[in-house]
Amino acid sequence: MKILKITICAAAVAIMTSCGSKDEVASKTANSKISKATTELMTKMDANKDGKLSKDEVKGPLSNDFDKIDTNEDGYISLEELNNAPKPERGGNRQGPPRGGRQ
Repeated sequence: MKILKITICAAAVAIMTSCGSKDEVASKTANSKISKATTELMTKMDANKDGKLSKDEVKGPLSNDFDKIDTNEDGYISLEELNNAPKPERGGNRQGPPRGGRQ
């Protein structure tokens, strides 16, 4: 009987901790090297608050590279995948002379 109670408690804890939420994003951030900007972006774009991004939730450049960022190919971008995604280059391709000097 004691083993059954322990098993039921362990199952309940596992079910409760597997539910996706804003708290899940916060706890993953605390337990890993996830940037604050990545966490904020995830929280902002995660419309259904399940702790991951679907193709329908992402916008802009992220949607263009969705399949590259979704490294485990599960159809969602996790917080870790988003954090490990290549960062966009600042300034893009500039044309004209370099700044700060004459030519």
